[in-house]
Amino acid sequence: MDTDDLGLFGPGSVTWKVHAEPILIVAGLRSLYLQALHPRAMAGVAQNSSYRTDAWGRLVRTATYVATTVYGTTAEAEAAGRRLRTLHARMRATDPSTGEEFRIDEPGLLRWVHVTEVESFVSTARRAGLALNDAEVDAYYTEQRRAAALVGLDPAEVPGTAAEVADYYRRIRPDLRMTREAAETALFLTAPPIPWKLSLPARLGLHLGPPRWAYLGIAGTALALLPAWARRLYGGLGLPTTALSAEMSIRALRLALAALPRRYREGPIQQAAKERAARLDSAA
Repeated sequence: MDTDDLGLFGPGSVTWKVHAEPILIVAGLRSLYLQALHPRAMAGVAQNSSYRTDAWGRLVRTATYVATTVYGTTAEAEAAGRRLRTLHARMRATDPSTGEEFRIDEPGLLRWVHVTEVESFVSTARRAGLALNDAEVDAYYTEQRRAAALVGLDPAEVPGTAAEVADYYRRIRPDLRMTREAAETALFLTAPPIPWKLSLPARLGLHLGPPRWAYLGIAGTALALLPAWARRLYGGLGLPTTALSAEMSIRALRLALAALPRRYREGPIQQAAKERAARLDSAA
């Protein structure tokens, strides 16, 4: 393995610029709220995932996968993609409307998950204050076609610009709706079990201690950052002031996260990638 390989993107990419933002933790949650509105995709998750019994473990695994595809070496990213494709290939689910059994690695479902994820990442980072011009946003979507290929998608069939993403959302909206599974998932995402190390206030009878309040604030912001049409599907969360207040909250949170020490803002995979880039730069 080339220990100085910079992976699929590298330090000059928009992808590295976007994913350097700790605020993407809110973006990830936003994407989950959005994904839940696709009944078939939601059925695939509900019938195959352990998210209710291992919510935080699943979050860590997902974050590790994304970090590996963004910051890992090319070999590491491709290996992560192979493992995910192998896992998905074994999974089946039943359509709640038709009773049809389907594979969860159908291109249409993979594309929905990919688009909602990358759109959440770049739109949240931008609204939080990251300076990105329109050309950079388009470049991010184009770069992320490489990540789409890792899960088994044809890059040519994945939206590669902001206009293509907007058109994709327009076309898929008739397929989206609030279902019981979507509502239950949204409720779970808003109030998941807090890891025991963070739940001491609850053990002392203070059931809304700081960790719970902090998470509720993040979840509320993630919901408010959804497109207006998605908030309406969630039951009228489309008040005109919602987007503005969410933007103010996300900007304040970004500033707070930026003040944290580097070891809390950057994971080991990201740090290793920056060290590789520095070695190459010094050798040039």
